[in-house]
Amino acid sequence: MKIKACLFDLDGVIVDTAKYHYIAWKEMAADLGFDFSEDENELLKGVSRMRSLDILLGIGKITKTEAEKLELADGKNRRYLEYVSHMTAAEILPGVTRFLDDLRSNGILVALGSASKNAPMILDRIHLKEKFDVIVDGNSVSRAKPDPEVFLKGAALLGVQPHECLVFEDAQAGIEAALNGGMKVIGVGSSDHLSHADHYIPGFKKLDYELLSKWYL
Repeated sequence: MKIKACLFDLDGVIVDTAKYHYIAWKEMAADLGFDFSEDENELLKGVSRMRSLDILLGIGKITKTEAEKLELADGKNRRYLEYVSHMTAAEILPGVTRFLDDLRSNGILVALGSASKNAPMILDRIHLKEKFDVIVDGNSVSRAKPDPEVFLKGAALLGVQPHECLVFEDAQAGIEAALNGGMKVIGVGSSDHLSHADHYIPGFKKLDYELLSKWYL
């Protein structure tokens, strides 16, 4: 089945906001009295903010009330927003803009499917919002990846069937979400950290519509 639409995660796929998430979580962990490593941060990729907080607190063996968790989550988001508010188009990952233009010029629909509630603001900052036909973010879904809700909603808004969609993801939870939704998926990153994707790419520098056509006729 030919692919009719491509859906993209944001963090680590379109732009490297993942580093800002890590810095904000690491600062919070330090405030709580423990260290938070880059390896441990892999567990948070593609996961909702509150679930990420639960994982972080579990690593630190810290118990908090629901009210305290909400306060911590808000604090983390304020740190993160301070960092991303200074982002520019220069932080779009290499090859992304060209690849989006290539897809659209060949009639492929393009959507964003991100757990981030800050996705619209980030796309505004990097001047990329107009490249997407549909944007589905953490403000419009209630279930986090690996639940496929964010991608299924994107497909529905685009007017295509799930099996006609190809997802680009850098997180294991996102790959599982795509598969759970009956979609094809390309892992952006190493197969050492990701599994079960159809293909793996290091980034978008060498990817184009012609190659996708060979993979998904």
